[in-house]
Amino acid sequence: MQISKKGIRALGIAESYSGREQSVICGVAMRKDLRIDGVGFGTVTVGGTDATDSILSLVKKLARSDINILLLGGCVISWYNIIDPARLYEELDLPVICVTYEVSEGLAEDIANHFPGDSDRIAMYTCLGERFPVTLKTGRTIFIRSWGITDADAAKICDDFTLDGKIPEPIRVARLSARAFMRYRYRETSLNYE
Repeated sequence: MQISKKGIRALGIAESYSGREQSVICGVAMRKDLRIDGVGFGTVTVGGTDATDSILSLVKKLARSDINILLLGGCVISWYNIIDPARLYEELDLPVICVTYEVSEGLAEDIANHFPGDSDRIAMYTCLGERFPVTLKTGRTIFIRSWGITDADAAKICDDFTLDGKIPEPIRVARLSARAFMRYRYRETSLNYE
């Protein structure tokens, strides 16, 4: 993949978590010129272990052969449902960049407190590895992990897809879309979202 090409398409994936049994994930396909040209939705079990399978399903349902890279809005979603980016990279043959926004000491202790004895979940979290900081052209700092792409190229992709602030546009739009879908879904089922 030549990251300097204007025709690069990223699939930004983000969630809307409301504390219910399932959260909504959204995938937004976006060209490097920041035009959106595809959207898909799925669900993830809150506190479950199906995040990776749900993302794989979402990507496969989109059936897009022109996606060049996945941008994940975090690797730990839906109350410690941990994504396996290495598996996404292997099964989809697409580089993966996981983006987070805050300085953190890590989540291992929190995971152990909420899921005592769940050594598999701790191992999945540990396998994510260390994040590294990237300062964007906007002057804001994000933290990324990457698979199937060099750290320098991952940082460039994030910078290229960030319009302002610190959230790359495919992730930002996916997060907004997932939140809107979640609100609509719960209004339609007569549940009180607030």
